Amino acid sequence: MANLVEATTQQQFEDFLARAGKCLTVVHFQAAWAPQCGHMNEVMEELAKEQPHTTFVKLEAESVPEVSEKYEIASVPTFLFFKAGEKVDRLDGAHAPELTKKVQRLAVSGSPGGAAENSTEDLNQRLKKLINAAPCMLFMKGAPQEPRCGFSRQIVALLKEHSIQFSSFDILSDEEVRQGLKTYSNWPTYPQLYVNGELVGGLDIVKELAESGELENTCPKAVTLEHRLKTVINQSPVMLFMKGNKEAARCGFSRQILEILNGTEVDYDTFDILQDEEVRQGLKTYSNWPTYPQLYVKGELIGGLDIVKELKESGELVSVLKGE
Repeated sequence: MANLVEATTQQQFEDFLARAGKCLTVVHFQAAWAPQCGHMNEVMEELAKEQPHTTFVKLEAESVPEVSEKYEIASVPTFLFFKAGEKVDRLDGAHAPELTKKVQRLAVSGSPGGAAENSTEDLNQRLKKLINAAPCMLFMKGAPQEPRCGFSRQIVALLKEHSIQFSSFDILSDEEVRQGLKTYSNWPTYPQLYVNGELVGGLDIVKELAESGELENTCPKAVTLEHRLKTVINQSPVMLFMKGNKEAARCGFSRQILEILNGTEVDYDTFDILQDEEVRQGLKTYSNWPTYPQLYVKGELIGGLDIVKELKESGELVSVLKGE
């Protein structure tokens, strides 16, 4: 298939981007050891048939480290979307429906007529969902544990100082959201803070609210970390705290424990500790267990990979998971 190719060097990668011109290029950063990457390659093959003007590139993330480092690829699968040689979007993880939506949206963006109008409507719906994803949403550069600009660093510090509970979105990871939100909210700069779906403003306004004593009344207060950890641990009868999720493990230990649990046919939920530094560090102290993954049943710590392996070998794992 002419529009489904593989890049094995940085030069090949750059050549594919140059040849595509203004047309969409989708790059799949993959690894041979990750089964979810194989599944996503099958999805790409189908998309390549549907989108003949889009170039789909497979790239072994560990074999071309200079490209992976440049674009901050921390896990596989990761997809980057390019137009005219510039990154316009990103998708982390094995999410076939989201990959399909992004490809379809980006492949038609800029086209004349109804396609472009539909794309704008889709983006506005997506922005609305993101803004309402949590009672207090911060759109910033980077993440709270690693802000990537001074203004973002200052607003995070203010919110934490006043014990404000908030979720965040890294606008550097999604160019479409970054540009679209400026128009949607008629606010040209970042960071942007939203409460209950309404724009509060940027750093200057948050500073004013803090100085006047109104910030706590404007934003929801944070719960204690211990209460939050207890809530997350008891979210499901069987909870696995890991690097990544069911669809995309981000370390070998997490991948192994997923394979064992999937073989038991017992339902379980996962929590990605890479997405929440507070939980990642807090749970080590709370449970007096320094490493991940960590498995909990009915709110009680069972242990990590070694203990789960021992339970499997002794034939006790299923009964433990069922709380028997």
